Amino acid sequence: MAYDLRRMRAMSNKVAIVGIGDTNYAEDYRRPKEDTLTQRDSYDLGVEAFLKALEDSGLRKEDIDGLGVTSPLGFERVGEILGLKYSWGAEVGGVEQLVHLATEAINSGRCNTVALLYGNAQRSLGTAYGGPSQSQSAYMVLWYFHPWGFSSNGAEYALVFREYFERFGGTEEKLGTVAVTLRKHAMLNENAVMRTPLTINDYMNSRYIARPLHLYDYCIINDGGAALILTRADRAKHLRHTPVLVSGVGRFSDGVRHTQIPFRFMDDCWNNLQYAAEQCFGMAKLGPKDIQHFQTYDGFSVLIPMNLEGFGFCKRGEGLDYIQDGRIELGGELPVNTSGGMLSEAYMHGWNHHVEAVRQLRHEAGARQVKDVQTSMYTHHGHWGAVCSLFTRGD
Repeated sequence: MAYDLRRMRAMSNKVAIVGIGDTNYAEDYRRPKEDTLTQRDSYDLGVEAFLKALEDSGLRKEDIDGLGVTSPLGFERVGEILGLKYSWGAEVGGVEQLVHLATEAINSGRCNTVALLYGNAQRSLGTAYGGPSQSQSAYMVLWYFHPWGFSSNGAEYALVFREYFERFGGTEEKLGTVAVTLRKHAMLNENAVMRTPLTINDYMNSRYIARPLHLYDYCIINDGGAALILTRADRAKHLRHTPVLVSGVGRFSDGVRHTQIPFRFMDDCWNNLQYAAEQCFGMAKLGPKDIQHFQTYDGFSVLIPMNLEGFGFCKRGEGLDYIQDGRIELGGELPVNTSGGMLSEAYMHGWNHHVEAVRQLRHEAGARQVKDVQTSMYTHHGHWGAVCSLFTRGD
């Protein structure tokens, strides 16, 4: 690999997340779609989250000299709405990339304090991530590859997990542990959209969407916004909360097959995750055994066992067994997606996972707090390859 760990380690723990903000996902979800008087657009949601994060950080708007946003927000429009003056900025595909880029920008001296924000009124706008309405879009052609007959991302992952079952065995009931566990976590989170108790019988009796995936294997679609404020670690020591340090980052993609089916099958997924993990763990001088809290992109439940395997928390092919018997629940060996994740809290494309990681490391997560947690990791394997970050409590 071409990365330089010596230079990467020089950036470790030099940047901290000092502010977090998110909208009320549950309240927005309860609002009727036809209630246009109180309906907010994506910019409204992103700005609300930013203002909460700014208040949470104890900084002033004038302290912000860097800005990062993701789609559907436009960089120039957000800067104009907020009235920011910045010496660095980015508009990229995901929060994972923004955290990396902001960390690098602050370390390089381009800026001192960066606001990252996201808003998406996807439910109000009737957004669909599959089906006939999307069949002609360029997005669908790129990521689901119509020559193989996919009409949705879920159909693709159904095929991926069918391969998993064929190679390693397992049952749908074991996979259902993911949805049931994350719902337990969401029930402790007042901001979560889905808080009704969910049993394994409920899961098994739910309808298939794309076999072997059931209804509860799919993420929800909701409106919302989230924001992060990052600054130099030396400055963070004097702010309102215990800082959360960016200790490691990693990214890898096999660009040769990135838009092809094998990219999301087990072997390519594991390899990409492994190489990204090597960077991330190497930069932080930590390993899987040091991680006490794990946040992972869970647009579909199958991503959790796959990512646990890819990062070395268990052997390849053993992910379904690993997640049994409460191991990934609060109080277990490795609590995962403790706010409810995308399956039960909110589908914020990973932003809510970062907010939750910060809350946990500040020890501010209330009833769902992981006891004495000092380390948290986030990962995503998807459109941008394998991307991960490792965070540590800054005391």
